[in-house]
Amino acid sequence: MQSRFRLTRSEDFKRVRQTGKSYAHPLVVLVTLPNLAQRLRVGVTAGRTVGTAVHRNRAKRLLREALRPLLPTLASNWDLILVARPKLVAASLAETREAVTALLNRAKLI
Repeated sequence: MQSRFRLTRSEDFKRVRQTGKSYAHPLVVLVTLPNLAQRLRVGVTAGRTVGTAVHRNRAKRLLREALRPLLPTLASNWDLILVARPKLVAASLAETREAVTALLNRAKLI
């Protein structure tokens, strides 16, 4: 994912997590919040419940790759956070892409 689409600052993550709306799936959680930046920004995270560092990094790579082809179709002016769940480690890219697409549709961002 290109750096212009990334949500990187700790304050931004906290703001989105505290005031945003969340949508849950067994593999991933999506948290959304409108922004004033006039562009889409996405943050990807995986907590220690996902597993070791190797598993957390794999989960984040899966989420980034699942989201990458969807970026041109997403609504702008949103901050998104994708939070990996423990079952994501065993999921394939196709399953991850289905989960992310379903969440984005529920949030009416596609």
